[in-house]
Amino acid sequence: MLNPGEEVTFGRGAENHPVDFPLAHPEVSRLAGAVTAVHDFWMLTNFSHDSTLVVENPEGGGEYVKVAPGRAAAPIPFEFARVVLPVAVGECSFLVFASQHRFVDRARPHHGEPTLSMFSLDESAKYFLVLVALCEPKLRDCASTVIPTVPQILDRIGGADLTRSGVNFHIDYLARTKLRVKPDGETRKADWQRASLVSIALRFDLVREEHLKLLDG
Repeated sequence: MLNPGEEVTFGRGAENHPVDFPLAHPEVSRLAGAVTAVHDFWMLTNFSHDSTLVVENPEGGGEYVKVAPGRAAAPIPFEFARVVLPVAVGECSFLVFASQHRFVDRARPHHGEPTLSMFSLDESAKYFLVLVALCEPKLRDCASTVIPTVPQILDRIGGADLTRSGVNFHIDYLARTKLRVKPDGETRKADWQRASLVSIALRFDLVREEHLKLLDG
């Protein structure tokens, strides 16, 4: 446990230059980086000359931060994170548990007309269940690039009241009416709606890890 302002170094280490957190991998620098504690976030320093460090949010929807070689004290916004070091053989990573974030008091009185919601989603509706199924692979593994197909969604949540045409209807409804996605010009035509829905839903936390329990309900 680190107090604000304290720092730990990590890397392969050397006999005459030990590190606080050794990583026994031959492709890791002797002094790869350092983690510095702040009050409600943390910072990462990359001592490498040519290797980028990647910080993943295991609880998010594919969120990550890259820390370039030589970057000092890069602020990391994740309370729980995985620091990944690039290696050609095997994997090399470690977890960081940071202090909880502070939030404003949302109980303060508001005046005037209420603000309209940008994305109005009914979490009890069938279309939301389809959206959760679309996001499931990336919620379970932030590094996943899998976008479930319509048959895969049907296998995951299908029942007597849901058909393949029904899944297509819900995807189209989400894309046109609820999230209002548009083609990006790069994704294949058959995939763009599903890929865009996943991107927006996870980017704005419309679907979160807690929603996965709906798939098993």
